Amino acid sequence: APLFTLLGQEISGRDLILIAGGVFIIWKSTKEIHQLLVGGEDEASSARGATFSAVIIQIAIIDLVFSLDSIITAVGMVDRLEVMIAAVVGSVLLMMAFAGAIGGFVSGHPTIKMLALAFLLVIGVVLIADGFDHHVPKGYVYFAMAFAVGVEMLNLRLRKRVMRSPATRKRYGRNH
Repeated sequence: APLFTLLGQEISGRDLILIAGGVFIIWKSTKEIHQLLVGGEDEASSARGATFSAVIIQIAIIDLVFSLDSIITAVGMVDRLEVMIAAVVGSVLLMMAFAGAIGGFVSGHPTIKMLALAFLLVIGVVLIADGFDHHVPKGYVYFAMAFAVGVEMLNLRLRKRVMRSPATRKRYGRNH
């Protein structure tokens, strides 16, 4: 049931969750990209923001946004509340279990971090579009992301091979 109409578009509670979640993800991703490109004036604030507990809280917030959408969708598909609760709790636990390993890999590879932030921007835009009933086929989004990850994996292998050669290591240095 729509809560209100905005410019001829009916907006429901689900739509508000999608739009707010998309805006939050875009804001957070843009802030992180800016931090990567410009750097921080206050190193203490960036160190404070990167604590493990802060990462877990952010994962929980983002997962909550996706979970609420999933719950709203699942209400029509599943009659058992226990199944929905188990799915939400399971997804949070999985994300928490792998957050450290994934975070370590991403921190060690700045291009992967930038790619992940770009993916979050895309996800934010898709959520906002869904909130306004403009549905982007998920297959296109997933394919584009998988293709980008594949290309980046090839780039990582190439960089690793290039850095093994003494001549290229001397020419390009350790940080390239």
